[in-house]
Amino acid sequence: MADTDGAQPGESSPKSGLEEPGEGGDGGGGGLAEAQGQVLERCLHALSHAKNDSHTLAALLLITRLCPAKQLDRPTLRRIFQAVGLDLPARLLVTALQGSEGPALPPDELLSLGSALLAALSTDPDMASRPQLLSTVPILLGVLANGPGWKQQNWAGHSPDAEVPLGCGESGEPGLDQAVAADCYQVLTAVCASPRGAEQLLNRGAVPALCQAVRQNRTLSHQRGLPLLGGLLCGPTKDRAWSRHSAELRALLLSLCTDFCRASDQNRLGLCAQLVQFLPPAGQAGADGEELRGAVGRVWEAMRPMLQAKLTPRQIGPVLVLSACLLDLFGWEHVGSPKFCCLLVNRACVEVRMGLEEPPGTDLSLELQHTLTGCYRIMEAAIEQACGDAQAPPPHAGASALSLQQSRQVLGVLEEAFNAVVYHLQQVDPSRYDDPFVFATFRSLCSWLAEETSCLKQEVTALLPFLIGYGRRHLQDGMPGLSEWAAKASGGEEGGACRGGQALRYLLPALCHLSAEEAPRKVLLSLEAPALLLDFLSQGWGHLKKKSGAARDPGLETACSALLNFAVTEPERVRTDPCFRTLEAHLSEALPALVNKPRLRVLAANYCCLGLMIGRLRSPPPGPLAANQRRFFSAALRLLSGALDPGRGGGGWEESWAEAGELWRLSLQALGGCVRAQPGLAALLREEGWLRHALGGVLGGERADRHTEEALEEALCAAAEVCPDCRQEIADAVTSSEGGAASRMSSLRGLLRVS
Repeated sequence: MADTDGAQPGESSPKSGLEEPGEGGDGGGGGLAEAQGQVLERCLHALSHAKNDSHTLAALLLITRLCPAKQLDRPTLRRIFQAVGLDLPARLLVTALQGSEGPALPPDELLSLGSALLAALSTDPDMASRPQLLSTVPILLGVLANGPGWKQQNWAGHSPDAEVPLGCGESGEPGLDQAVAADCYQVLTAVCASPRGAEQLLNRGAVPALCQAVRQNRTLSHQRGLPLLGGLLCGPTKDRAWSRHSAELRALLLSLCTDFCRASDQNRLGLCAQLVQFLPPAGQAGADGEELRGAVGRVWEAMRPMLQAKLTPRQIGPVLVLSACLLDLFGWEHVGSPKFCCLLVNRACVEVRMGLEEPPGTDLSLELQHTLTGCYRIMEAAIEQACGDAQAPPPHAGASALSLQQSRQVLGVLEEAFNAVVYHLQQVDPSRYDDPFVFATFRSLCSWLAEETSCLKQEVTALLPFLIGYGRRHLQDGMPGLSEWAAKASGGEEGGACRGGQALRYLLPALCHLSAEEAPRKVLLSLEAPALLLDFLSQGWGHLKKKSGAARDPGLETACSALLNFAVTEPERVRTDPCFRTLEAHLSEALPALVNKPRLRVLAANYCCLGLMIGRLRSPPPGPLAANQRRFFSAALRLLSGALDPGRGGGGWEESWAEAGELWRLSLQALGGCVRAQPGLAALLREEGWLRHALGGVLGGERADRHTEEALEEALCAAAEVCPDCRQEIADAVTSSEGGAASRMSSLRGLLRVS
């Protein structure tokens, strides 16, 4: 460090005068007297013209004696900071850590002075992001994590931009001065609030350093360190922090769980929000450890009295949010008895009803929105649990497995809560379509409608204009403002998926159910729902075809199912709506590419079935098949032939048969309808080899299930009816076969007059 001999050992540091910028008046020095202002100007002149560190420190000491920082306005403080710069406090810290004997000021006072200067400088947002200040972050973290005894042993030769080297501190050493710790935390908090500040702290080792400070109960570590660390774990850096430092964060989480369980009921209420910050993101390896699961079980036990007590909405809110986060990560296994599970769901439903059944125009506070969003997640988990228990007990459910009566009770309180959700959404104006709370409310209702559409039928049907309009707006506009919120709300799990069509994705299962019922289907048609689904398919296919080895997209498959309902139940609409012409063109483009992608076999089967169901309703063309029609039917026949190979291994059908088998059968039935409607297709059956596969693969093979044989018989009968060449080929195969499926196809044998 440069010369510091001008400051005498007996003089105190200027830190008390440089704690916080004051809010003064317009003149230099703000609220100072005229005489003080004149002296201050001379001191500022001396400070700005100082030739070495000794002169600078002397001027600073004079200024702090003359006027505390609270009497200075920001322009004056800015002049002081510009004169001092960031290099001096950094040199003071390094000199203090080196513990050299040259400086007149002892290391503790150098550390105090340097941290005080940095704390004052960091109050300026521009200063907080400067490289010179960032270079001091590892020093400050080391001091906070290890205490004063760390400085001499660990800093030699250390790069200022690397992670802080952590020690374990000295047993029995004096604690860090509270004012110094406060200044260090002030600097780190200011850095965190700057652009890319959280990333800067993460890269410089803030997570393990702060974890160590808290674990060893260093000065102000719980008051200032935990909130700072929680801020790092609540934003975009959460996933990276856990992936880099999972051991440290997991140990800290276990410690916080223990503190939570030992706290009094009143203190636990305040710790709920803190504990949420330190839970791991979904999918992190630490979430599956037995030790952590045991701690979570004890947290649930500690929360039970709070959920059973009479709490105000403000008190119960953090408890329900923590409950939602624990359910997201660990499910119902550790929650407790079925009775307590029902109580938890009931509390969430009551809060939703109380919060949403307000008169139109009532603004919900951000705090209430946060609570209700947590309640939605509890309700969504309850839907899965109750509907799952109604069919079969879920694996490893333990005490949380609900009886049939309890499942019905849960579904009853959920119905009441979702009635309030429907009421609230009816009041939503299109200007609020980018509101994250509206998105969360919409998503929650969709989770209910995916499982249950028999309740609230009239209310849901009346809400369809909003649901379709909301999904359409998101698909068309993308709603970029929701992406950051979704990433933060889900810890990175769903944020990336909150792209334009995400709202519609949540709605798709409900559209499958609703399009199968006449009354809601008529409303959906009036809202041009098929055109919306076509837009979704087109966007999704555009993303898929750009990626090599793309994974399945269940949303596209579900959209096809909804469109299939329209194609089966509304033949006249299919014949006259231009939307379905456009849909045929899309299927003709996509199916030939999908045939050669075994990983997308289920989507290919959906496209094939949907196209054939539409094709059976078309009038015969005046001439030969159009190029796009021929392209589609050729691809469809190649796809269907693959399933006729022995064992259904050909064409990648074997792995997907459980999901695609029924689509294959429906496709065969629809193929028969297409052949009858467009007799020119019969020749294509022979050209593409489908007829040969059908006759050689199944008729003489092992016994297939009755539904498969009936579907195949339907297609063969249609081919025999319209095409003499096909009829002859089929007759020869049936006559020559001994047993097999042909012997059981009475309709086909009757058509061929084969005994």
